[in-house]
Amino acid sequence: MRVRPTLTWTDAGEPLPRTASLDEVVAVVGKGRVAVLSGAGLSTESGIPDYRGAAGSLRKHVPMTYGEFVSTPNARRRYWARSHIGWRTIAAAAPNAGHHAVTALHGAGLLSGVITQNVDGLHQAAGTPDVIDLHGNLDRVVCLSCRETTPRAALDERMRAANPDFHAAVPDTVNPDGDVYLSEEETAGFTVVGCVSCGGVLKPDVVFFGENVPAERVRQCNDLVDAAAAVLVLGSSLTVMSGLRFVRRAATLGSPVLIITNGPTRGDAHAAVRVDRPLGPALTELVDRLV
Repeated sequence: MRVRPTLTWTDAGEPLPRTASLDEVVAVVGKGRVAVLSGAGLSTESGIPDYRGAAGSLRKHVPMTYGEFVSTPNARRRYWARSHIGWRTIAAAAPNAGHHAVTALHGAGLLSGVITQNVDGLHQAAGTPDVIDLHGNLDRVVCLSCRETTPRAALDERMRAANPDFHAAVPDTVNPDGDVYLSEEETAGFTVVGCVSCGGVLKPDVVFFGENVPAERVRQCNDLVDAAAAVLVLGSSLTVMSGLRFVRRAATLGSPVLIITNGPTRGDAHAAVRVDRPLGPALTELVDRLV
């Protein structure tokens, strides 16, 4: 499954009805065996902007693709300089009320599992077990030669040591993948470090646009959706096919799809109910009514 760099989508049909009421969601989730699919909108209340919302970062610049990253050392220097700055925001972020609500629902036995499109690790930080990181996690890096994975915190220390005079300010907008915009002049002198074991090229252990999601990870997600009584989508526009296909799969199986997010999504036509509300307050109410 390849993550294609789809930046937006156009719904040519009539807008589907949306509601602020959680009554239908309460009725379905209360029966249990619900699989959660979460997106960037769940983390905006933790200070990590999404890609496509009203203040989404795609309005300013497009993330680097896998093809760009592997093409030249200069492209990797630009990426790592920008990510070195953006990582500070990701590393400092804390789970918000929405993440804690998902953990509470899981602890109450109402969720069968969580698939997240996010790479920030905030579900795990909130204590949710067995989360499937569909697109990987920024807290790890992988060597493209020997495939060894190492902690991002260790790489950050090495990057700081190799670039003691690199002090670019954190821009106003940080992508959900930790990337930021810096000019060519700001990134030109940045020193990139290689794998400690073999000297190979290091990459964050996340799925870039234009890269394939590992087949085994896709299988795990399919199995979770197949076994679920319903799918609850939280904070995702479902613009990228890697997440949308699970919604389509659930609808084909006859499992109800419940969507809670701000604004329309690419999967609205498959949803039994579409709740248009901020995630933190909505999920807090859901927990209050069910747990």
